[in-house]
Amino acid sequence: MSNANNTVLIADDHESTLEHLGEVLGDWGYQVITTGDGGEAWDILQREDAPRMAILDRRMPGMDGLEIIRRVREQSQEPYIYILLLTIYDQEKHLVAGLDAGADDYIVKPFRSHELQARLEAGKRILEIQAELIQTRDRLHSQATTDAATGLWNRSAILEILDRELDRGTRKGGYIGLAMIDLDEFKRINDSYGHPAGDAVLLECGQRMRSCVRTYDATGRYGGDEFLSVHPGCDINQAVMLGERLRREIAKETVMIGQAPLWVTASAGVVSSELFPEADAKELIALADEALYVAKRAGRNRLEIAERFADV
Repeated sequence: MSNANNTVLIADDHESTLEHLGEVLGDWGYQVITTGDGGEAWDILQREDAPRMAILDRRMPGMDGLEIIRRVREQSQEPYIYILLLTIYDQEKHLVAGLDAGADDYIVKPFRSHELQARLEAGKRILEIQAELIQTRDRLHSQATTDAATGLWNRSAILEILDRELDRGTRKGGYIGLAMIDLDEFKRINDSYGHPAGDAVLLECGQRMRSCVRTYDATGRYGGDEFLSVHPGCDINQAVMLGERLRREIAKETVMIGQAPLWVTASAGVVSSELFPEADAKELIALADEALYVAKRAGRNRLEIAERFADV
């Protein structure tokens, strides 16, 4: 159990209740954060290291427990915060209001220690299950969007990213740069050294490309030994600069195949929506791809720009 999961926020404006709860939970091995103000409790739950469990009094100055719970649930944040509502009201309508707001459970003051402990243990189990579900979901998502050979985005994921960035550019303004990159004479590498060597080259080139782009760029394996890199906010000059960086990074040093050094180069075709503002994703890819094959025909290990020959 992580420290965050074992930390409990207690918010109650009655000092005696706050002290008593803090002592009891401390004896049970929990780390405790206390406050008598609802606004401060809300601020604590917004922190990056927010506790994963909270006991909130229904009525407090600044912000009451129900309002805090509603705000937390509206955020749908992860990881989940397990919340117990602490109230002196045992009438059904007040308890229902708390549960409707999103409380996971409730404790009626004066509380019974064994009931509180049981509810907290239930909360810990729920948080453990939720953490496992998140890990499984993220692992499955990674498997569904990552190319196993290179560690880059796979074809469907990089195309989805391109569509999303083009849509954002349309709504908010800004250009999108594309670089289509193809390893030179990759078939010869497979034929001469074997497919395991080809796989090693793909992996190394993928790592090199991923290391040299900006954090908000996205590079994926488009197919075979061809890669697509999406560069938000790039006019044609910036797109060329990034395309050249990718191409040069691939060829910056040899790739070791066992004890044998192998020099690998790549050709690139670059386009920017600056030049073709009406083009959709499919058309921009086609333009970058055509520029790539111009680079291939011109001798490989070079970059070409779509504007030089495109007829649109």
